[in-house]
Amino acid sequence: MQIKFREFNPFDSWFWWQFSTTPSAAEKQYVEEVFRSWFFLGKLGGFNAENIQIQETGLDLNYLQYDEDYADQSFMALMHNMGEFEYQGQWGRCWFDLGTSDAIALDVLVNALRQFSKDYVEIEVLCIGGQNNGWSIDQDYSSFNNGDSYN
Repeated sequence: MQIKFREFNPFDSWFWWQFSTTPSAAEKQYVEEVFRSWFFLGKLGGFNAENIQIQETGLDLNYLQYDEDYADQSFMALMHNMGEFEYQGQWGRCWFDLGTSDAIALDVLVNALRQFSKDYVEIEVLCIGGQNNGWSIDQDYSSFNNGDSYN
């Protein structure tokens, strides 16, 4: 799976993906569940790089002393909004306001989609940000007017 970054604004960003063939309804649903799961983790603050105490501990997690005060003092890193999924031929897209979530969120999404593409539904290209030739975006689409039920 090829990963491409375009102009990127974390508060107003489109994610585009190209399937290897025109996707079935079930294949669309599978991909949507990956994105929805990722978004819900982000909405709950799961992508907070300021508080990665467990990762920073290393391999030996035996009797790890998790510092709740440190966790409470870290800046909140929450995703804000998610748009509706749209499809055109082999392409799919969805709009996100990633809010204050950290870039680790993008690593997690890319890693998940790469494995998903190998095991379930082949995705040839994932484009993060920008626009896609031949498929215009509504300039009024924003975190204040996206009509999504996940907010």
